[in-house]
Amino acid sequence: MEVPGKDLPFPMPFWERLVLLLLVTVLVYVLSLLASLEPDPRGMGTHEQLGMAPCSWPIQYDMPCPTCGVTTSAVALLHLDPLTAFRIQPFGALFTLAGIWFGLLALRHVVRGRSLFARMAFWPWSWILVTATVVLLGSWSWKIAVFRAG
Repeated sequence: MEVPGKDLPFPMPFWERLVLLLLVTVLVYVLSLLASLEPDPRGMGTHEQLGMAPCSWPIQYDMPCPTCGVTTSAVALLHLDPLTAFRIQPFGALFTLAGIWFGLLALRHVVRGRSLFARMAFWPWSWILVTATVVLLGSWSWKIAVFRAG
């Protein structure tokens, strides 16, 4: 199957190079910060190590919020424990992997001088959004089941 725009030589404008380098820098900072944390054994609450407030959903609604465990999952993945990361919050593990992949893709495009933004115009955004939503809702269902079982 031919991918539209795959071989088009879109040159990268200078401003895009700066934006991508800034995005990669922020991504490296966030991943480094997350890697310095310890995954909370409860499967959620790791964000509290960053000085953030505990999630109020489990207290108010007796169930986790849709993103409960995302930070814990990301930290577990960065500690090279992918099985735990996916068990804790599949969406969090996939989101972290997608962020790493995008950072590497951005660096590749910066080095080659090819526009990533022009290439992204050909990505199937509706499918990406639908898939991300389904994975998020499925992961939330999984998190609720694990929360109630524990």
